[in-house]
Amino acid sequence: MSKIGEREPIESVLMKFALLLSTRSTCERLNVGCIITSNDFQRVYSYGYNGNAKGFENKCDSNETGKCGCIHAEANALIKCSIVDAQKVILITQSPCKMCAKMIVNSGASRVYYFSNYRLDEGLQILSRGNILTSKIDL
Repeated sequence: MSKIGEREPIESVLMKFALLLSTRSTCERLNVGCIITSNDFQRVYSYGYNGNAKGFENKCDSNETGKCGCIHAEANALIKCSIVDAQKVILITQSPCKMCAKMIVNSGASRVYYFSNYRLDEGLQILSRGNILTSKIDL
C-alpha cells in the first residue's frame, strides 16, 4: 500500500485489473487477461481473456501445448474494440504470441505492457519490428 498522497502508477493498477480478468479464462494451461486503453489511460476501450468461442463449452479443445483451441485474450479484446485510435495502449498479463503480436501491430497500438513472458519471444520481436514500445511491469 502506498503512503498518503502517493499513488500507485496507473499502469500497475490496470495490470492488476488484467490479472483479475485472467481469472475468468477457461483455458486449462494458461490464464491471460488483456486491457486496451487510450494513450493517457483515461478510457478503457476493451478487455478480453482467453477461452473458447462464445456459446461453446467452457473448456479447451485439446490439452496439447499450442493447440488448446482457445481464443487468445488479445484477440478477444481487439475483436471487441471499436475505437480506431493510433495511440491505443495494450496491457497483457503475458507477452503476446506471434499471431497476436501481428494483430496488435495492425491495430495501430503504440505501446504494450506485459506482466510475464510467453514461452516464445517472437511476439516481442514482432512488436519491436512494428515500432511498438514494450515494457514489462513488475508488481
